[in-house]
Amino acid sequence: MSGHSKWSTIKRKKGAIDAKRGKIFTNIIREMITATRIGGKDPSSNPRLRLAIDEAKANNMPKENIERAIKKGAGELEGDSYEELIYEGYGPAGVAILIEVLTDNKNRTVSELRYALSRHGGSLGESGCVAWMFNKKGTIGFDSVQYSEDKIMEIALDNEAEDVRTEEDEIIMTTDPKDFENIKKAFEDKGIKIKFSEVSYIPQTYIELQGKEAEQMIKLLDALEEIEGIQNVNANFDIIDKAETA
Repeated sequence: MSGHSKWSTIKRKKGAIDAKRGKIFTNIIREMITATRIGGKDPSSNPRLRLAIDEAKANNMPKENIERAIKKGAGELEGDSYEELIYEGYGPAGVAILIEVLTDNKNRTVSELRYALSRHGGSLGESGCVAWMFNKKGTIGFDSVQYSEDKIMEIALDNEAEDVRTEEDEIIMTTDPKDFENIKKAFEDKGIKIKFSEVSYIPQTYIELQGKEAEQMIKLLDALEEIEGIQNVNANFDIIDKAETA
């Protein structure tokens, strides 16, 4: 990988290439069930469910799968109940890792997390050990070929977004989570096509990795994302090309 590539960008591109549809569907279904259980079955009054439905549609999930998941969350159909947890730990070179989980077996998940981390140069930490290094933010992305940064910036400023930047072929806007839904709707109302959107944990600073440490970090993240119930992995690293430091 050449140049600077923050993990949030890497994982989207990896996901588009590597992800198995069955695993994507499983994670989205878990999220819809949990969102419905917590906030109700009406997406118009449940932003978390609405976001999960948008993700399901973006991944071409059949309508009947979406409806079944919502019914399970509402208790209208029999289904599993998932515990929502966040685990914290470290990767190679002290990279901070924040792992969001929806699991029906906490003991199994902890065991698998601990094994994956220790096998790839990391370790599971105590609650609070790295959470302070991240801020929860809404992130909305646009195609930089289709739209100019000035156009996105204009709408973003009108709706009190926090930041707009361009990374490779994406324009990325960040916002306070409480403003996320309103800002997203503002773009949709103007006919601006959204490439991706999520509420996640954004690192405050980044550790630069290269060579073997970078390879080890990617292998660790691959291993973590294979664990059942892992919804999101957040990590504070950049991969840099050795040529940049020559």
